[in-house]
Amino acid sequence: MSNIFKFGEEVSGYNIRVLNEREIRAGAGLLFAFMFVAILSAIMQASFTLLKYAVMIFLVDMLIRVLVSPKFSPVLILGRFIVRNQVPEYVGAVQKKFAWVIGISLGLTMFVLINVLNTFSFITGLICLICLIFLFFESAFGICLGCKFYSWIYKEKAQYCPGEVCEIKDRQEIQKTNLAQWVIVVAFIAYIVSIVYLFNDNFKIPPRELFTGKSIEEMQQEQ
Repeated sequence: MSNIFKFGEEVSGYNIRVLNEREIRAGAGLLFAFMFVAILSAIMQASFTLLKYAVMIFLVDMLIRVLVSPKFSPVLILGRFIVRNQVPEYVGAVQKKFAWVIGISLGLTMFVLINVLNTFSFITGLICLICLIFLFFESAFGICLGCKFYSWIYKEKAQYCPGEVCEIKDRQEIQKTNLAQWVIVVAFIAYIVSIVYLFNDNFKIPPRELFTGKSIEEMQQEQ
């Protein structure tokens, strides 16, 4: 019974408990999508209802991961199902636990401010932004920002990081970027700036319905 509630899994060949990074990234993607829609609803429609649900879901899932076991986290279970056909990528469990404790502290703060006190301020906005950044970096890049803080605070090297970034080694040729590639990136940024400058006024014109030629305002007036 005690093994059920231990944090992380024992895998042959690893000297510490580990977790599957692929299911963690999938779970982070699910939470990011939900949180993003909820925050967008609060910003665009001034409706905090969905955000209040999102905060409670986020907080409870993080509490289950840390206080019970990651294997019982509903979001990670869904993540495991989504990536079930992918080869596992094992990462150290201890730094993930530290990162999720940070998530709990952020979630608790949001819960008190939004759900209990029913308030909003720059503090809630900042916390929402931090949560989105953490979740996005985890899901999109496989970079656990909370794990970075673990190494800084405990002054010890984390083991088994995603992509083996904890190991000091020379980059392979395919990982290197040369001057020509950076010139392309700069040129692409210039392209983005130029299309904003040249087409901004044109893009602001509301589109019309394809078959009737009516604008959105005209269609709303008819209703």
